[in-house]
Amino acid sequence: MTPVATVDIWGGVEATCRRVGDAYSDQLTRSGHRDRPADLDRFADLGLRTLRYPVLWEHVAPDGLDCPDWRWADERLARLQQLGIEPIVGLVHHGSGPRYTALHEDTFAPGLARYARMVAERYPWVTHYTPVNEPLTTARFSGLYGLWYPHGRDDRTFVRILLNELRATRLAMQAIREVNPAAQLIQTEDLGQAHGTPALAGQVAFENERRWLTFDLLAGHVTPSHPLWGYLQEFGATEAELREFSDDPLPPDVLGINHYATGERYLDERLDRYPGQPALSGRCHPAYVDLPALHVAGVAPVGLENLLHQAWDRYHQPLAITEAHLKCTREEQMRWLYQCWQIANRLRTSGVNLRALTVWSLLGAFDWDNLLTQDGASYEPGVFDVRGGLPRPTALYRLVHSLIRRGHYEHPVLASPGWWQRDIRYQWLAEAA
Repeated sequence: MTPVATVDIWGGVEATCRRVGDAYSDQLTRSGHRDRPADLDRFADLGLRTLRYPVLWEHVAPDGLDCPDWRWADERLARLQQLGIEPIVGLVHHGSGPRYTALHEDTFAPGLARYARMVAERYPWVTHYTPVNEPLTTARFSGLYGLWYPHGRDDRTFVRILLNELRATRLAMQAIREVNPAAQLIQTEDLGQAHGTPALAGQVAFENERRWLTFDLLAGHVTPSHPLWGYLQEFGATEAELREFSDDPLPPDVLGINHYATGERYLDERLDRYPGQPALSGRCHPAYVDLPALHVAGVAPVGLENLLHQAWDRYHQPLAITEAHLKCTREEQMRWLYQCWQIANRLRTSGVNLRALTVWSLLGAFDWDNLLTQDGASYEPGVFDVRGGLPRPTALYRLVHSLIRRGHYEHPVLASPGWWQRDIRYQWLAEAA
């Protein structure tokens, strides 16, 4: 029998409240969780004792910080406390804040800091926070790719949003720690890696430096010797605001690595090889396609284990896998999560301080295959399937329950490789450029 592993299992509820134009879309409402407090008992029955959970600025104070409505958060956090589940409280999750602010506006950081203090004062027993989920990813989608509000498509908007989010994180944690000095920052970020043709070596190198900016800035690593110091200044960052991070760093207590099968990318300037694929324009090249590396034959993704090693070697800070989800069949979802579990325990055994694997998302997720630009297009189940109105346990439930309770799980499907390990994954061929 496999011995009980030392890596904890956390849970997470997909809580994105994104804005596109003037319209908001709320995953908590779409999953039914906003009106279903009994979900928390389901999570406790699963065996979870730590949960990434939202107390979102947009929900509590949509009309102003002088008129918050705490009723939902009061009910849910009280129940979590009764159940013995420790929340990692998220304040902004891929959102732009309420309508009276936005990611690119000067009001965002001080506004979030004020809200964070209010949360800490109301729930002084909460000790773990994620003020802004995936700042770099949110800045790319909102400031570079134009998908989410404020729909920027340029480096200057991207840089401004990223710095605002990270300044908001710093100010929020400082405010929280004035109330609760023991509070910890669990900072999440997607950590992909770029690959590409020789002609795109410069763009690949740039993106592989850019992916660290959330952690580098918070940890105080962005100084004049940093590879992206000049880039940040070129697109609007002042030396004074960069030195605010380097002179008074706020390194995360836990680096939360979010991992998806499509996180690693392949860049190719030969547009004619990929009909129908949109062309991007980057800092180092005027036009190229950006594809999931797993789908390109001839590209060797580094994979989750190596990505976590990279983060450990760079920072030597505690790590956690804070999202690990796959949209696919139930068998493939089981293989994916179980392999993440095996990787986490191998790293822990080898000396990497890897704290936990987070099951994400417990209630599934809506419309991530179109990056939340359309409502109602798709749903992907998680540990529970909510399409019937009440959450129904899926095949993942028994796997997670067993890993939490017994530290192992046996099922014939786990012996087979996942699609991400088989040739069926290829859609394109990366021939020599």
